[in-house]
Amino acid sequence: MIIDNSQLFTGTSNGATGGITSTANTDAPTTGTQAASNIIDYGIVAGIPSGGAAPNSANRDMGIGDDPALKLAAVVTVAFATGTNIQLQLQGAPDNASGAAGAYTTLWTGPLVTVANATVGALLANVDIPRSIPDLGPVRYLKLNFITTGSAMTAGQVEAWVALDQFQQIYGAAATNPLSGYPAGINVAN
Repeated sequence: MIIDNSQLFTGTSNGATGGITSTANTDAPTTGTQAASNIIDYGIVAGIPSGGAAPNSANRDMGIGDDPALKLAAVVTVAFATGTNIQLQLQGAPDNASGAAGAYTTLWTGPLVTVANATVGALLANVDIPRSIPDLGPVRYLKLNFITTGSAMTAGQVEAWVALDQFQQIYGAAATNPLSGYPAGINVAN
């Protein structure tokens, strides 16, 4: 799996300067409904011809959603504390005919994850990006919302992105090698 910086919903690496950002690649939601730091814009990039007819010519062709499909992946990188639950919501919007997002429509809402289960490595999302829905038209903008309940979260960070492949690597607890997948005390001979 390759994570493209331009496909990150979270963090400051795409130029986000405010909101709930905590590091280059993660966001730290605290309370209520908060949008992730970055909105992904699938509009035509300067210099790349659209090659299509209206109304689809305003959006890059990201595929039709078949095998393989674009995936929304979100993983907890710092365990959550206090609060009650966290839930993710993916929204999409068409171009409003002036190069900005129109009204957002909810495309997917994830399950409620309790704070006790929002530990390092917990997958909050690992689903296919939904196709456009009736009456919405082609989706140009994707936005991710964090919905938290209970008291404000005092800790917790999430990294979320769009990828072409599922994220299946098991997280370990070691801060120095969180993607090892092996529990402490297991030695693998080389």
